[in-house]
Amino acid sequence: MTLSRRQADWAGKNIAEEGLSDRVEIRVQDYRDVADGPFDAISSIGMFEHVGLAKLGTYFEALRGLLRRGGRLLNHGISSPPRASEPILSKLRRRHRISPFIQRYVFPDGELHEVGEVTSAMQHAGFEVRHLESLREHYALTLRAWVANLTEHWEAAVEEAGRARAKIWLLYMAASAINFEQNRTQVHQILATHTDGGAAHMPLRPDFSLIG
Repeated sequence: MTLSRRQADWAGKNIAEEGLSDRVEIRVQDYRDVADGPFDAISSIGMFEHVGLAKLGTYFEALRGLLRRGGRLLNHGISSPPRASEPILSKLRRRHRISPFIQRYVFPDGELHEVGEVTSAMQHAGFEVRHLESLREHYALTLRAWVANLTEHWEAAVEEAGRARAKIWLLYMAASAINFEQNRTQVHQILATHTDGGAAHMPLRPDFSLIG
């Protein structure tokens, strides 16, 4: 599910090439307009940063309403560490401000949240948080691989996207790699369940291959 027609077209083409068109459906749709659940599981990858602090409750309540009892949610999002100099209440209520460069050229209106704030919002919406994983170092390595790939294919990227856009993304990804390496930016994925009367339908230890 995506709001981007171009992303949907790209994904649909790749799904067809893999012979999976009969198993995968791509929708251009707002998550708030989905009405055909309940689903066994939901994964949210790379869109949570655009929800915004004011809508965290709406977001998680909507996802819980789309899950069957015992269903699972994986929420993956870039996050912000708390600022040590801020009082605790200010940390919990603040909006993390993305740099003006990123706001203007890369992710307009994006917001990052401290991971404790996210887990609290999930549990207030009725989820039980079961597992939290930091992928900060992994993401730094990924960004450096993207930078290397863009540099290697620089002229092709310039031809396709233009020199200004290519420069913006090279700068953004290089700077982001450093931010993740130095723990100025984080990324977490959180697994939560729509627990049914105490039954989470999860293994006692995190061997996720056993989830049925």
